[in-house]
Amino acid sequence: MSDPQTRIADIVKNNDVVLFMKGTALFPQCGFSSRAIAILDRLGAQYETVDVLQDPEIRQGIKEFSDWPTIPQLYVKGEFVGGSDIMMEMFESGELQQLLGTPA
Repeated sequence: MSDPQTRIADIVKNNDVVLFMKGTALFPQCGFSSRAIAILDRLGAQYETVDVLQDPEIRQGIKEFSDWPTIPQLYVKGEFVGGSDIMMEMFESGELQQLLGTPA
């Protein structure tokens, strides 16, 4: 298995929208991850998730990859967007809908 940074880079590169989160889309394991999923689902976005609880190397590695200390973390088209608070602010302002190309 390759190093965590390479694995993370591949995941981000190969998925238009990916959320690194605690738990799964069907069973989020923290309130922030649950809120992030709720926002993406509300927008009807197509996305992939990575459960950081299943891989300690990814859990730590994603924080280094983005230089962002918390999880969840949203990436769109290879770019780091932010965590659930930033997602909520962007959702409320309409920026997230524009970024994802979903209806307002």
